Parts: sequence; C-alpha cells; structure tokens
Amino acid sequence: MSKAKKQVFSAVKAVKSNARDRVGTPPAERVIPDPKQKRTDKPKHKETLADLIGRTGEEA
Repeated sequence: MSKAKKQVFSAVKAVKSNARDRVGTPPAERVIPDPKQKRTDKPKHKETLADLIGRTGEEA
C-alpha cells in the first residue's frame, strides 16, 4: 500500500463547509426546460376549421 497523500488546506472548502453547517445544504439544482423542445411540442398556428373537419373524417 502506498502512503496516503497529505491534504492541503483550502480556504474555499473550509468556508463552504462552515456555511453548510450553519445554513444547511443548498437546494437541488432545478432543470430548466429547453425552449427549442417546447417549441416543437406546440404547433405555431392553430388548425383551421377545414383542417379539423377533414382530419376527423379520415380518423373516424
């Protein structure tokens, strides 16, 4: 077994650890929806009455 590496003091890690102890852990990261995906889900224009009538005749 090799000898464990000596830990170097990091001020940033010490401050973050102290803050976590006092305030608590930060909330989990929220996923922001992709605007391009949202755009493809919804059509840009509503269907016209003629399109709706023609489509329902074919499906039924």
